[in-house]
Amino acid sequence: MKLSIIIPAYNEENTIKKILKDVQSLKLPNDMDREIIVIDDASKDKTLHEVQESNVPVVLIKHENNRGKGACVIDGFKKSTGDIVVIQDADA
Repeated sequence: MKLSIIIPAYNEENTIKKILKDVQSLKLPNDMDREIIVIDDASKDKTLHEVQESNVPVVLIKHENNRGKGACVIDGFKKSTGDIVVIQDADA
């Protein structure tokens, strides 16, 4: 069984590392795998850099143009491979 966690992010350089660490450290049942999917929605700050420097394994989707949270969620669902899918906001 796998849990997919979709994280839409736009200009979240100040919070994304903490969110990723929190999601990574979330205790799951022993038989459950985890997949973290971050969708950077063409952030103008260092969000993408912070995700890459976080040392948290993620599936990263990068939008070239800002398309909004809905498009991020749809793209995250398309990429997810989990049996259960949840959405986690990137701000604290």
